[in-house]
Amino acid sequence: MNAQKSNKKKLIPVIGFFVVLAILIGVLLALNSGTKNNLYGVSTASLKPATQELLNDPNYQQIIKPEDLKSKIDNKESFFVYHFASDCVHCRATTPQLMPLSKQENITMHEFNLREYEDGWDKYNIQYTPTLVYYEKGVEKDRMEGGLKEDPSDNGFTLDDFKAFFEKYKKNVTS
Repeated sequence: MNAQKSNKKKLIPVIGFFVVLAILIGVLLALNSGTKNNLYGVSTASLKPATQELLNDPNYQQIIKPEDLKSKIDNKESFFVYHFASDCVHCRATTPQLMPLSKQENITMHEFNLREYEDGWDKYNIQYTPTLVYYEKGVEKDRMEGGLKEDPSDNGFTLDDFKAFFEKYKKNVTS
């Protein structure tokens, strides 16, 4: 009988360890699932580090998820989508100037993050970031590939080029 009591006493710390471990795992899972990011609809921890850096940046608050972009296309809406990569230096130079311009022009410019939605590269035939696309009635009508010129001899566009692009199509935009 003493041997049984001794074995039970040895099991108590082992059982206690597994109970504490299970509780800790449960708490971690609860905390991680409870921090869903409103823009992306997934836990912040699951986002790429470059995306996490931009979460509170006011210039990256018009994120469109793949299912929402597909819905706009399927519903034959007319709209602008700005395809960017959260770690793209040209995007990071262009976006802070382009977003205020879109607001000034009273345009909702949906932002599609190709680092989080990698299949968008092929699905939307994106070769370079940033790329601004105009969809008319759910069909791509025009695009601008590249960001702002950093130097007059550089490839890219001026803010006036982007403004002209917006003005050319904004009367047709439905969303």
